[in-house]
Amino acid sequence: MWRPRRSGRSAGRRLVLAYTLPAVAALLVTGSGRIAAGALLTRPEPLAAQRAGNALSADPAGRSHMGGPQADSHGVEHLRLRVLETLPHDPKSFTEGLEMAGGTLYEGTGLSGRSAVRSGPPGEPATSRAGLPAPLFGEGITLLGRTLWQLTWRDGVAIERDATTLRELRRLPYPGEGWGICFDRLRRRLVTSDGSAQLTFRDPRTLAKTGEVTVTEDGRPVTIVNELECAGRAVYANVLPTERVVRIDPVTGTVTASIDASGLLPADELVPGSALNGIAAVPGTDQFLVTGKFWPKMFRVALVPAPSPTRTAR
Repeated sequence: MWRPRRSGRSAGRRLVLAYTLPAVAALLVTGSGRIAAGALLTRPEPLAAQRAGNALSADPAGRSHMGGPQADSHGVEHLRLRVLETLPHDPKSFTEGLEMAGGTLYEGTGLSGRSAVRSGPPGEPATSRAGLPAPLFGEGITLLGRTLWQLTWRDGVAIERDATTLRELRRLPYPGEGWGICFDRLRRRLVTSDGSAQLTFRDPRTLAKTGEVTVTEDGRPVTIVNELECAGRAVYANVLPTERVVRIDPVTGTVTASIDASGLLPADELVPGSALNGIAAVPGTDQFLVTGKFWPKMFRVALVPAPSPTRTAR
């Protein structure tokens, strides 16, 4: 049964509770990818968004957008996703994290008793997989060269794995809730989220907290920051329960771009519990892979100017 979130970030918590996914609990795991009611101790995440550009108006590689989109009066660029390619994706995956290194795509999935990390070529069956035993609930993942970190939601641990074999190397205490995680290679630090407006910086070896910043847009906190992707000088964050991703300057916490990621998957392909979640920069390009929970497809996309710079209401 879903339980109310602990106090401390009441506005975001109440919004999450509005999406308890009662319909998901009615799904059954058959081989077609539907989930049993008893398996659903879930952190619900409604249809959410994809990504944005870079803190210095740059793509994932840090190149500038020559002739790119105009910022609004608050300095926020408005972007959308242009689909370049559609790939198959496992519709049974409750996607919590997505990251790419070389030609290998890594995906972390959630749900107690069904959580795992797997790797392989994008759009193809996984070549390596490591499951998490119940009651652990897997969350975000990120790569640090030869190793990989996997967060858990409320289980109080983070797991370090071998990036090639996915074999567990060690576990470290992880206080609070684990949501998103990415590795800021320019600043040599981990960036993590916990469903609030805070980004927490951590030592990549010990996970010790080294700092934090509040994500703000027009001076107001952006709450329910979820899955993260570090790319170039920016952090991209899925924001629940919207159909957008924000691009964040991790030095100041300021949102520098808002991306409309609505309508990627046709309505007739959505099932209860489907949610846009999972963003991975494609190395050496200005493109991304995006997918969602229980989605049968993954999309290779580019960021392009939105038709009009209308703001997303919060």
